[in-house]
Amino acid sequence: YGSLDKNESPSTEESQYKPNSPYSASKAASDHLVRSYYKTYDFPVITTHCSNNYGPYQFPEKLIPLIVFNAINEKSLPVYGDGHQIRDWIHVEDHCKAIIKVVENGTVGHTYNIGGNNQKTNLEVVQLICKILDKSRPRQKGSYSDLITFIKDRPGHDRRYAINSLKMMNDLDWTPKVSFNLGVESTVEWYLENLEWLKEINTGDYLNWIKKQYQ
Repeated sequence: YGSLDKNESPSTEESQYKPNSPYSASKAASDHLVRSYYKTYDFPVITTHCSNNYGPYQFPEKLIPLIVFNAINEKSLPVYGDGHQIRDWIHVEDHCKAIIKVVENGTVGHTYNIGGNNQKTNLEVVQLICKILDKSRPRQKGSYSDLITFIKDRPGHDRRYAINSLKMMNDLDWTPKVSFNLGVESTVEWYLENLEWLKEINTGDYLNWIKKQYQ
């Protein structure tokens, strides 16, 4: 749906597509292709749009695992631009439960927005992770927040995302259950308990980690 102004209402299922980067344009294109098969060939399609996911097993290119990995390794914590880009965050368990609701009870041909109702700036998320780490795994000196480094903003970086999930709530009796602060805390603790996995993902050796789990 593109970037929203600070006071603009969250995007609904009827909002206009406005991708601002090749990456988001590719996702919009896939939605249009799927819709065309529904309209032309009656292919049974249901589309869902979710907000930013977080939780266990997320690849460390994403914000939360990246910050955890860099922090415990005493590396800089990169924040794009001024860090005030806003995203709506949803725990992966809430997202999965929403998908099950859609599969079981959703209407073919419809679109459903799945959001966590947790609009936070990137800087707020990074600062929360630092606060959690300061408590659970203190540095020898100072706070992890001292490692925050503002870097050049990336091209086409949208300022704010927010989606309206009322259709999911009203039609499919779904609401997100995991509070953001507790969800992030449990997620950070999971990564701390699975540092071997996090390390091997970063080195590209995660297939060895997977094999070990099934030996």
